[in-house]
Amino acid sequence: MTTTPLRIAVLGIGMMGRPIARRLKEAGHQVQVWNRTRAKAEPLAAFGITVHASPTEAVQNADMVISLLENGPVVGHVLFESGTAKAMRKGALFIDMASIQPREARDHAARLGEMGLAHLDAPVSGGTVGAENGTLAILVGGRPEDFAQAQPVFAACGRATHVGPHGAGQLTKLANQMIVGITIGAVAEALLFAAKGGADMAKVREAIQGGFADSRILQLHGQRMVERDFAPRGRMAVQLKDMRNALATAGEIGFDAPITALFETLYAEGVDHGLGELDHSGLFVELASRNAMQ
Repeated sequence: MTTTPLRIAVLGIGMMGRPIARRLKEAGHQVQVWNRTRAKAEPLAAFGITVHASPTEAVQNADMVISLLENGPVVGHVLFESGTAKAMRKGALFIDMASIQPREARDHAARLGEMGLAHLDAPVSGGTVGAENGTLAILVGGRPEDFAQAQPVFAACGRATHVGPHGAGQLTKLANQMIVGITIGAVAEALLFAAKGGADMAKVREAIQGGFADSRILQLHGQRMVERDFAPRGRMAVQLKDMRNALATAGEIGFDAPITALFETLYAEGVDHGLGELDHSGLFVELASRNAMQ
């Protein structure tokens, strides 16, 4: 149990919000939650977490408000159009763990600052398994003093790194997602290439582990490819969103990202072919189809 329990509101109870809310409760904090579809949040009541009908109710008197909402426009709508920011008490800290564009994070930080509210953009990497186990990598942009204040929240969820000013957390998440999306494509194409030439795909994956080509993607997503297990953990459609956000940000800062642009096209074609709800390792299916391989 923490020695200084906090009042924390969690907005957005999905695949990530649910385990994060539970971990915060288990750490001894008072947790209030809201989700647009209330039924998804109701099971948390069994753990002593209060479920609210509106975000404005959930954030009242909260020391910190955590967002795990779908995207930047949704975060903006909930904060500024639904009255949530106005309902927060002065001096409260808004921690945005959603993955949104850096410019959106900077805009939200500025608008909240004018209202006497603090802001951190703190997107995460590690997926639902990391959320459940408290082993997320948390990528944080904002003021150092707000980062220090948020340590009790971060400690319950994983390992946090302060990477720079407002927006830098989202920039780091995009860099992470560029590496993930591109590496999934590299693993899928290489395994399919080997299989097309007559090698045993499972054995190829096993053989190159431990060498320079090894990675978490080869280990985890490569195994999903071998087993044809594309049940969604991180969806293709979300990976496409991340690639598009990366390209939009690249355009804003004058950066040429040809590799990300290529993979944006590949993920987009996969989604167009009905693969959007598959795990992002399902890019394998799109590349297999191109090569007339099942």
